[in-house]
Amino acid sequence: MLNNRNTNNQTNFSKLSLTRCLQSLALGAITVASIAIPVKAQKTLYFVFPPLKESLKVESLETFAQDGTVNQDLGFYLKLAKADEEARLKFRQVLNLTSPVEPRLVARFFNSELGAAILDLAGNFIQIEGGRNGKLALRGALVTAAFDEEGLSLINFFRQLPTNIQFDLPKMLELAKLSEIAVKATKVFSEEVIPNLSAAEAEAAEPVDFTNLPDLRQRGNYGVEKKRWLLTDRERNFRKFYVNIYKPQQWREGKTPVVIISHGLSSKPEEFEDIAQHLASHGYVVALPQHIGSDAQQIQSFLRGASRQVFLVDEFINRPLDISYVIDKLELRNLEQFDGKLATDKVGVFGHSFGGYTALAVAGATIDFENLEKECSTLITRINTALRLQCRALKLERKDYNFRDERVVAALGHNPVNRSIFGPQGMGQIQIPVLMGAGSYDPATPFVFEQLSSFIWLNSPNKYLVMQEGQAHVDVSAMDGGISEVIESVEELTVPETQLLADYSNATILAFSEVYVANNEDFLPFMQSSYLQYLSEGQEFKTYLISRDSSDKLVEAIDQFDREEGIDPKVR
Repeated sequence: MLNNRNTNNQTNFSKLSLTRCLQSLALGAITVASIAIPVKAQKTLYFVFPPLKESLKVESLETFAQDGTVNQDLGFYLKLAKADEEARLKFRQVLNLTSPVEPRLVARFFNSELGAAILDLAGNFIQIEGGRNGKLALRGALVTAAFDEEGLSLINFFRQLPTNIQFDLPKMLELAKLSEIAVKATKVFSEEVIPNLSAAEAEAAEPVDFTNLPDLRQRGNYGVEKKRWLLTDRERNFRKFYVNIYKPQQWREGKTPVVIISHGLSSKPEEFEDIAQHLASHGYVVALPQHIGSDAQQIQSFLRGASRQVFLVDEFINRPLDISYVIDKLELRNLEQFDGKLATDKVGVFGHSFGGYTALAVAGATIDFENLEKECSTLITRINTALRLQCRALKLERKDYNFRDERVVAALGHNPVNRSIFGPQGMGQIQIPVLMGAGSYDPATPFVFEQLSSFIWLNSPNKYLVMQEGQAHVDVSAMDGGISEVIESVEELTVPETQLLADYSNATILAFSEVYVANNEDFLPFMQSSYLQYLSEGQEFKTYLISRDSSDKLVEAIDQFDREEGIDPKVR
C-alpha cells in the first residue's frame, strides 16, 4: 500500500490478469537469473534427474550464439522444447544480450552478505558437477565475465565458468511447483477471498453516504511548513541523522497529533513527502527520520566501494531506536518549537517495507530467532524475496529485544518485511491498533507470504488489512530507464496510475490516524470496507479493506487452500 509519487500517469495499456502479470514477471526474473548463472566454454552442462544424467557441451551453445548453427548436441534439447524458428531466434538473442552493468558493482554486490546469500540459494540448484553448491563457481564466473571486454552476457558467462555445472532438476521442479502455488495463492486471495470478505463486511455494515462526508483524498486547510533537524544520539556511538519535520501553519483545536514515518531499505525520507504534507495539511506534525545504515546514502556508499554491505545488520536494532529517539526530541522541543501543542504521549508510526518492520517493532512485535532460523532453512527462502533480508538478522546477538515504545499508540505497516523475523509469537505481542497494507503485484514482500500471515497473527482488537490491486511495492515509473524498459516490453503489462494509489493511501492513512492517533471517533465511518468500496467505484484497479471481523474467515480460507494444494500448515 505504498504511497507512490509518479509524475507521469499516461499509461494506456489494458489491464492484465493477475496470473499473467505474475507469470510475466517470473519469466523476466528467470531471464535475469540466467544472465547471472555462468557456464564456461569447453565445459559441459549436466541435467540431472536420477538416475538420468544428460549433457550439453557449452561449445554447442557458443556456436549457436555466433552464427545460429544448431548441431546434434543442441538440437536434441531444442526439439525436446519444441522450439520453433521464432523461439530459437529469441533464445539466441538472450545468449548474446549484454548487460551494461558496472563490473565493480557486480563484484561488490556478490561479495556482500546479501549477494552471497542469493548465490548460495542459486547454488542449491545449479551445482558443481558431483553435487556441491555452485555458489563460488557462479560468483567467480559472474565477476570475471563482467570485467571481460565482451561484457556481461550469458554466452560470455559460458566462457568463464571454471568447471562443469549440473542442474538439479528435481530441486528445480520442486521450486517451480512452489512458485506455481504462490502465483495461484496470490490470484485466489487477491481476486476472490479478500474482495469477497470485504464485500461481506460492507453489506453487513450500516449504510453511509460518503458523498456528504469530507473527501479525505484532498489536502486539508491548515497549511504546511517544513524544517530539518540534525540529530546526534550520543548513547549510540554518536549516531548522526537528519529528520524532516512537517508542521501545520495553523494549529488544530486541542492537542496536535504526531505521526512518524519510517522509510524503506535504500530509500530516504523525501520519498514520503507527499503523505507527510497530506497529514500536516490536516493538522498533524509529521517527522521523517533518516535511517543511516539502510538508506539511500548507505546504498551509495556500497556502490562507491566505501561499504561492503547493502545495509548494516544493526539496522534491525537501530531503526526502532531511531523512532524512539525522535519522539524524545519532540518531547524536549515541544514547548519551544511547537507551543506545547504536541501530543507526544500518543504517537502514530507509519513505515514502508523495512520501515514496516520498524513500525511493528516499536508497536511491540518481538524478534523470534527460533522461527526465523527455521524459515531461513526451508524452501520458502527461494520464493519469498523478503526473507533474504530478514535472514540477515540471524547475525544479531541472540537475546530478547524489546523495542516497544509505550508512547506509540497506533502502527501502520505498508508492504512490511515481517513474517519470519517476528513469526506468530512475535506478532502476537502487539496490542495496539494496526493497519497492514499490501499490494497484489508486490514481488519484494509478496502479500501471500508477508502481510496475509501477519494479519491473522495479530491479537490487537483493532486490526485492518488493506490490499491495493496492482500495487507493486515501489513506484514503477520512478525506476531507472533500464528496468522501466523491461517492464514496458512485457506485452499488455500495466500498473495503476500513481495518483490513484496515492489517493487510496492518503485517505486510509488519514482516517486510521484520526481514529487511533487523534482519538477522533467522527472518522470511524471511514474505517470500514464500504469506504474503500466507495473510493474504488469506476476504477479499474480497486482497493479492499477487511477488519478483525473477517480474521476467522480468512484463516478458514487459508486452511482450505492448504488442504487443496497439499501444503503442510507447519511450513505455510
